[in-house]
Amino acid sequence: MTPIRKNSVKESYCTGRFQPLLYIHPRRRSSPVSLHSSYRPVSLANSRWDFRVRDPDGCFLIIMVLQNDIDLLNPPAELEKRKHKLKRLVQSPNSFFMDVKCQGCFNITTVFSHSQTVVVCGNCQTVLCQPTGGRARLTEGCSFRRKGD
Repeated sequence: MTPIRKNSVKESYCTGRFQPLLYIHPRRRSSPVSLHSSYRPVSLANSRWDFRVRDPDGCFLIIMVLQNDIDLLNPPAELEKRKHKLKRLVQSPNSFFMDVKCQGCFNITTVFSHSQTVVVCGNCQTVLCQPTGGRARLTEGCSFRRKGD
């Protein structure tokens, strides 16, 4: 039961469909066959990158699905937002300034998103946000608007 390498990753992308990168036959050691329409999925493996398929002869084909097929010059916004601030395509901070409206007197105060001190309203001395380890936590009932952009 020796695995036989079939195609390289580059050849798989050129064909326009996923080709088997690893071919395992349980009973005989023969040359690899091409993907057939009667192959049926057996199970998703426990990892994110391969998919097992069984052909009509009982052979197992493991199709590797690589997740590197994104446009590197124009990455999706949600993918960029999850990255570290220094590893983005264009470096940008996670912090921002925001206008917070007091729930008592409706006075607007500018607050830093990662403030490390307690921010109180200038008129009524109501606590607007409390510091945490990262972003400041707004008091319930306070509305805010992100500044800039």
